[in-house]
Amino acid sequence: MQQQFPVELLQQCIFLAGPTAVGKTETTLDLASRIPKLEIVSLDSMCIYRGMDIGTAKPTREVQQRIPHHLLDIRDPHEEFSVAEYVDAARTACQEIVARGSIPLFSGGTGLYLRAVLRGVFEGPPADWEIRNRLQAQADVAAERGDHFWLMRQLERVDVDAALKLHPNDQRRLIRAIEVFELTGETLSSQQKQQPLPAGQRPPHVYWLSPDRDWLHDRINLRVVAMINAGLVDEVRELMKCDHPIGKTAAQGLGYKEVVDVLEGDCDRDIVPEREAELVDLIQTRTRQFAKRQHTWYRNLEECVEVAVSENDTAVEVSGRLKNLILR
Repeated sequence: MQQQFPVELLQQCIFLAGPTAVGKTETTLDLASRIPKLEIVSLDSMCIYRGMDIGTAKPTREVQQRIPHHLLDIRDPHEEFSVAEYVDAARTACQEIVARGSIPLFSGGTGLYLRAVLRGVFEGPPADWEIRNRLQAQADVAAERGDHFWLMRQLERVDVDAALKLHPNDQRRLIRAIEVFELTGETLSSQQKQQPLPAGQRPPHVYWLSPDRDWLHDRINLRVVAMINAGLVDEVRELMKCDHPIGKTAAQGLGYKEVVDVLEGDCDRDIVPEREAELVDLIQTRTRQFAKRQHTWYRNLEECVEVAVSENDTAVEVSGRLKNLILR
């Protein structure tokens, strides 16, 4: 079964994607001030979670009150949220926005969400908890032996294409890909190869910000330091202390996973300066690696129009160029 946006609705949407720290939020907000009746739809898989604000660079409450935002804070961190659920929620939000006479502007960095909205998403067979629990138990045993890549190797044996797209720490999606193969005898990657809509049916305004690599790396490094200084560790502590602690999916978020790993077993412990420096360095490294994967996502989506940005470009200048592209 495949979920797909109605073509007529899709063509009324604007999309602005790009790697983390490239300046999407600032550019989106300025664009919303230039084009009347824009309402922002989050294209970020971690911003859906309540209480995950610092590590996701979520727009502030003041900004959300000034410009309508959608699909922020719609799940608690212990809950799961599938790509198919995102497509369904995004479609409903866009239908309501259009009904008000406004324009949906998708903004964010989750390439999987972007592709799912543009091309649809294959839901696959229902969950088989016997298979999932077996795989999780085997992965846990392997992890106790120090083998944290057991699931990845199992997936590589049956679906190399899917393995190339997933992070070794993304246990939920690794298990799902193996599960689909066991249930259907077909790889998940082959079933998910949705083709783009014909050129005449595609949304006309799908852009991604393509930055200079060194400049982006500097921005990433500065952002991570700023998040730590803003209280990311304390934010994670609170999530771990909740009646329903942060779930596996939310805990895979960049920055969150690394802090959870440090605090595991004693979330009240203080982090010594030396360990904090190591933590910052690790988050910076993994975020730069993630940004590289994001670049690959957008480059390989033929619907996306590349908009080059550099250290000399302000958000105001970039949004001005985008406005010209949209209104021409």
